[in-house]
Amino acid sequence: MKAMILAAGLGKRMRPLTDHTPKPLLRVAGRYLIEFHIERLVRSGIKDIVINTHWLGEQLPEALGDGARWGITIHYLNEDVLLETAGGIQAALPLLSDDDQPFLVVNGDVYTEMNLASWLDSSPVLSEQILAYLALVKNPDHNEEGDFCFDAETSKLSLFGATLPAYTYSGIALFHPALFKNITVGPSPLGPLLKHYIDKQQVLGTLMSDYWLDVGTPERLTELKQRLEH
Repeated sequence: MKAMILAAGLGKRMRPLTDHTPKPLLRVAGRYLIEFHIERLVRSGIKDIVINTHWLGEQLPEALGDGARWGITIHYLNEDVLLETAGGIQAALPLLSDDDQPFLVVNGDVYTEMNLASWLDSSPVLSEQILAYLALVKNPDHNEEGDFCFDAETSKLSLFGATLPAYTYSGIALFHPALFKNITVGPSPLGPLLKHYIDKQQVLGTLMSDYWLDVGTPERLTELKQRLEH
């Protein structure tokens, strides 16, 4: 299986820390934020990683190299124009999926201590009938309403209006390439695409209890530093 780390954002909420440094290269406990993802992916047996870049994007290959230090291959895909999440994934499909195989996508600005290997081992088989498998978390203070409703008995997601509890999308998911086959080439957000297929009952999920943090602001970066450096 191959994986993609989404690292093309502008990091606006993290300014001024990102004025001269892309957010994935901010340091915590002596390592780049993105290194935590790379190391977790490597421990899960993934050897091929795509990283999309944009803001100060040339700094990522300079800092991380070709992946040799981890025994893997890293491909970089620079976006001259920000393609948003779905557009960025679609642009990377030639590097991500051989023979319609599912692939893993991780938001570059989250931190998690989940057992990724175990999560992957327990994941459903994706196909053109089941297009995505999302890791969900309990709603953080900055997203109290959640993103999607979740039925723990069936693992199916549903949109608001259901009598089920709502949870937050962690930014970690398995996708089947067919999820992206009908979107227009160019900038495209992921949220509406997921909602379309959730409404068609083609998206499954699981609720994870491991530590997770959206490292999107200087305050949350400080929270992570306190957790890892003390």
